[in-house]
Amino acid sequence: MLVLEYKVKGKKAQYAAIDDTIRTTQFIRNKAVRFGMDADRELKVDKFALNKYSTQLRKEFPFVADLNSMAVQSAAERGWFAISRFYDNCKSKITGKKGYPRFQKDCRSAEYKTSGWKLHPTKRRIKFTDKKGIGELKLLGKWDIQSYDVKDIKRVRLIHRESSGYYAQFCIGIDVVDAQPKTGAEIGLDVGIESFYSDSNGHHEPNPKFLRKAESSIKHSQRRIYKKVKGSLGRRKARKVYAKKHLRVSRQRIEHAKRIARCVIKSNDLVAYEDLRVSNMVKNHCLAKSISDVSWYLFRQWLEYFAVKFDKLAVAVPPHYTSQKCSSCGVIVKKSLSTRTHKCVCGCELHRDVNAAQNILRLGRQARDGQSRSNAVGVGISTLVGASLLEQILT
Repeated sequence: MLVLEYKVKGKKAQYAAIDDTIRTTQFIRNKAVRFGMDADRELKVDKFALNKYSTQLRKEFPFVADLNSMAVQSAAERGWFAISRFYDNCKSKITGKKGYPRFQKDCRSAEYKTSGWKLHPTKRRIKFTDKKGIGELKLLGKWDIQSYDVKDIKRVRLIHRESSGYYAQFCIGIDVVDAQPKTGAEIGLDVGIESFYSDSNGHHEPNPKFLRKAESSIKHSQRRIYKKVKGSLGRRKARKVYAKKHLRVSRQRIEHAKRIARCVIKSNDLVAYEDLRVSNMVKNHCLAKSISDVSWYLFRQWLEYFAVKFDKLAVAVPPHYTSQKCSSCGVIVKKSLSTRTHKCVCGCELHRDVNAAQNILRLGRQARDGQSRSNAVGVGISTLVGASLLEQILT
């Protein structure tokens, strides 16, 4: 699946119509969740039952009937996703909260399927044909959507971002494959806070620390919000300035992770990395901001994406004792977080992150050779996070 995003340009009335469409989507989604909560035990609630219920909503509420029928179904499916995720978590007996479905209060998008919209022959404009009154919008962007068949466009999503405006996303149902020649190189990556990552070849990629660098400016814009009268135009403008600063940091992280992941995957046939549970690790309040700033999970997502695109192998390995074990002889050498050099009785002396990266590469090779297989993007091995794991990863 390929997603192309354009910024849309229209009039104020059209933007108001988009907002009304998004509110309608939120209403249908919440109604579907309520229907699942109130349903009798004898009644089977699934995606098809919610689609049937969405038809009933169209008859009951005129503003729902104004929305395209397939867009109404798409909104009901969002409710089903929330319900099914809760059921799946209960069946798998995960620890902690199971994610009981909640009512949404800040919906920011509406989704059309294969009807309710029409592309201009130039494919630089899009017209929405339902009764919400959105009309024709201009598409601003450099993506080459002209090279794709309209039949391949499976969904069109309208998004409102308070910080930057309105966008249209096109979900194109094609396989993105760009097989690259084999290089014969293999690499292990140990992510950290001091460096973005350290690899098994001894290279340390600097941590850009985008949030830390912009933090003073962000805090200044945040203070300006509370100096304005609540509900005033000045306060809304101050909020928008504050949101734009966070948006800039977010885009910097995405572009950095994308660029680094592309280079790593393109130049190596095997990339091994740690299977981290970042959502658990950010519970450490002393390090949560630094962990979020370095964006380990975002980097992993791009590694897996480019591994599929370039026909390479990305392997996730368990991170247990990768920092403590000697990459040369396998002996456990206990080290505190302040110890930056690995020294073993066998004579091996390395930077502790490079030593961990070499251990990760060794585990990746073992997984590749068939000890454990998983999905198409590579090998995944589940990991339980404990106190010792947090110490190993944060350096």
